[in-house]
Amino acid sequence: MTIYELGETAVVGSIIRNLDIEFEDCAVIDLADAEYLVATTDMFHRATDFPGEMSAWQIGWMSAAGTLSDIAAMGAHPCGLLVSTGLPDLPQAFVESMIDGMSACARKCGTAIIGGDTDSHQELTITGTALGRVRKDQILRRRGAQVGELVCVTGYLGTAGAGMKALELGRAADDPVAVKKLFEPIPRIAEGIRLAESKAVTSMMDNSDGLSESLYQLAEVNGCGFTIHADSLPVLPGLDMGLGPDLDLALYAGGDFELLFTVAPERLHDARNACELTVIGEVTPVAGRITLDGTREIERKGYRSL
Repeated sequence: MTIYELGETAVVGSIIRNLDIEFEDCAVIDLADAEYLVATTDMFHRATDFPGEMSAWQIGWMSAAGTLSDIAAMGAHPCGLLVSTGLPDLPQAFVESMIDGMSACARKCGTAIIGGDTDSHQELTITGTALGRVRKDQILRRRGAQVGELVCVTGYLGTAGAGMKALELGRAADDPVAVKKLFEPIPRIAEGIRLAESKAVTSMMDNSDGLSESLYQLAEVNGCGFTIHADSLPVLPGLDMGLGPDLDLALYAGGDFELLFTVAPERLHDARNACELTVIGEVTPVAGRITLDGTREIERKGYRSL
């Protein structure tokens, strides 16, 4: 099979198995007695990641947000963003606006662009590398979920997907909130830090590739399953949540950059004190079985960059 046929998750999984490392949102580096350094890198391309309607500033914002979201998933404090860009022949004003967007997102997350590289390229390509720090006794990993725990998310699900759907239908003006969510996602840095400090969370990742794909990745790492409740999925008011296409957006659309995590029932109060969240299901014992309301199997699919 080719890498396009396999898809991103399978390719990454194969690489990780060969390297014998944990499948995490960030690499974890032991540099100090009390803290870990966490590091992540993400690559974005004009053709596959940035809809044509996006401004240069929004392209910059989204590329920084997507990278910093992985720092949030570890419960870490961001401490710098390195950005490398491959640039075709673009107007100088476009490039400057794009960098302004990156810098604005970094500032929103309490950090800054601290370096990088620039080269010529046939397609606009942006690679972001984010660094963060987190106390060793507070780091949040994908591994740790236990049967009977609650599955929770921050924010709303499917909003970015609704924005993409609006663009595809030529109706972006009818759903500006969803389109803004797609173009200018806000990494859940503050929520991740507070959840880490609460010590109520047992496993966590971001859901950038969609809820379904993220659940399957968590299930693989933890050897468990999940039951998700359809009527508990948080959807932006105004989006219809029938058992039709809009439910599919909540389950399968990527780009929301929310946090997906598990909490022991007796610690839910502590997690709620850390941030606003929605309980959407439970951890179940059958490895790899992920269902909606315990009956309908949730298909494994989501955003693919390959």
